[in-house]
Amino acid sequence: MSGVVLFVDDEAGILNAMTRLFDESGLQVLTAGSARDALEVLSHTPVSVIVSDNRMPQTSGIEFLEKAKHLAPDSVRILLTGSADVRSAIDAINRGEVYRFVTKPWDDDELKDVVFEAVRRHDIIASLRDADESKMLSLAQAIELKDPYTKGHCDRVALYAGMTAARLGLGPQQLQHIKYGSWLHDCGKIGVPEHILNAAGPLLPEQMEVVKNHSRWGADVARLACLPEPVISLILYHHERYDGTGYPTGISGERIPVEARIVTIADFFDALDSDRPYRKRLPRDRILEIMKEADGRFFDPAIFSVFMDGIKETARD
Repeated sequence: MSGVVLFVDDEAGILNAMTRLFDESGLQVLTAGSARDALEVLSHTPVSVIVSDNRMPQTSGIEFLEKAKHLAPDSVRILLTGSADVRSAIDAINRGEVYRFVTKPWDDDELKDVVFEAVRRHDIIASLRDADESKMLSLAQAIELKDPYTKGHCDRVALYAGMTAARLGLGPQQLQHIKYGSWLHDCGKIGVPEHILNAAGPLLPEQMEVVKNHSRWGADVARLACLPEPVISLILYHHERYDGTGYPTGISGERIPVEARIVTIADFFDALDSDRPYRKRLPRDRILEIMKEADGRFFDPAIFSVFMDGIKETARD
């Protein structure tokens, strides 16, 4: 892994510990003993990730990260704190757009995972911002490596969604947005730990909540990469359901963007048509039975009808 990480803390012992912890990581580690010194570093050095202590003299970590957001907007910001109460967490998110919190005393493995994840997030945003189609697809395929059971999933979803959109008569611009959004719809899974993605049995409620966050995280990444709004909305809303029982917002019906309504169907179909850690792929007839039962609840009936026609025609071909 490559990238530049800046650790900010007024205690020299902690900065030394951070340097030792990441000594063999491949990352370039920079340190600063104050917010003022850290801002000086950011003024002339591109930094992938900033990890700042909160309780520092003169300028708190939250205040520093707020300034860092304007000076180095692409840097991913992490707050190191001994007391992550709700008020300070909200303040940090609103003012400094903090990506993660790490509490003191930290667990070395946990801290390394958070920093590595943040570096990958930074790299994804940077790649997407100037990406052509081949790079965008390669990026989506690289994200799939976190979950070997989803290999090829983003490409297949793009195929099914594009087929459906074309049969609906959507224009070239919408077809392109659907293709890009299909490739990237699960990019937020970069923030989901692999032991949760690859769990062999049912997830615990708190694990499921982590998984549910992936659509918001993915939309955040797409927004920071300045992708078109329909692509961002598709990523955000692809787990919403037509009857309003989906996530993350619970919107329903035609309030869900048409691009997301299309990809919801394609995503659902391919999930059942693929092996997963907790079950084997289902027979095609059983998949279509399950989806018909969900029609009108999970899916837009008009779009689902077009999708079904396309699947039947594909099967005949």
